Amino acid sequence: MVNAMINVCGKDIKIEGKLIRIAHLDGDKYTFPDDPEALLTALRSCGTRIDLFTFLQKLPETSPKYRYPMEWDNLAALPVSTFDHWWTHQIRSFPRNRARQAEKKGVTFREVPFGEELLKGICEIYNECPIRLGKHFPHYGMSIERAREYAGTFLDRSIYIGAFLGDSMIGFIKLVVNETGTYACLVHILSMVRHKDKAPTNALIAQAVRFCAERRIAYLVYENFSYGKKQGDSLSHFKEVNGFQRVDLPRYFVPLTPVGKAAFRLGLHRRLVDHLPESVAAKLREFRRAWYGRKIQQTTEA
Repeated sequence: MVNAMINVCGKDIKIEGKLIRIAHLDGDKYTFPDDPEALLTALRSCGTRIDLFTFLQKLPETSPKYRYPMEWDNLAALPVSTFDHWWTHQIRSFPRNRARQAEKKGVTFREVPFGEELLKGICEIYNECPIRLGKHFPHYGMSIERAREYAGTFLDRSIYIGAFLGDSMIGFIKLVVNETGTYACLVHILSMVRHKDKAPTNALIAQAVRFCAERRIAYLVYENFSYGKKQGDSLSHFKEVNGFQRVDLPRYFVPLTPVGKAAFRLGLHRRLVDHLPESVAAKLREFRRAWYGRKIQQTTEA
């Protein structure tokens, strides 16, 4: 939960937590400190308590370049040269065939300006199903105003591409280009479950690659490749077959108070689930999927 948002050195900083207040750049997978030391100095004197500040090193610099305390993080990154190279050499036959299905079944794609058409389409997509990937979908029940806030970040660097069946938007993707224009981060991508047979999500990935290739953007980033100790799942497999690779990058954690120093040393900056053995976490995920599966069945039978 975000407790505060402040602007320091021209950057929006999110501060989260109560006992341990951890700060990071808003959109820190595609926004980076221009001068980390100057930013840290400003944070120490900003008048808002921050115990620990974290930031990710920018792709493609994979070797640690700062002496701050760090842990390894990762991104799912797709090197982009040309669309044809990706289409013929970087993806497997299955996603290639899936991407073709959309156009064969009448799905069209176009950039959509940020406005009422986009927001209405986002709401219809997000409100289609309360459960996705075997768990509660937190954005179900989204209003137009919530969609405006949720999807309207970084508008000066964002591109929205919609998948349309007739006049209805059945899927969309939001890309945010980093400040130097070297890579685009896939921030939102979602399609309607009832149109799964048309494979709009695969085709939207293709549209994102085309966007990057036409603008000579070197990388397309799809959030993390893996999360914590979690082993591969359907999402990481989807990323892999579409050409995304795991790239390990340093994530720095800079204590700004004695509390932050102790928290980092004790590992309190990590999520609770990250402290569990993967075998236990996997069992909990399996239980969650089964519970939601029964819930869906009960709703269907009611």
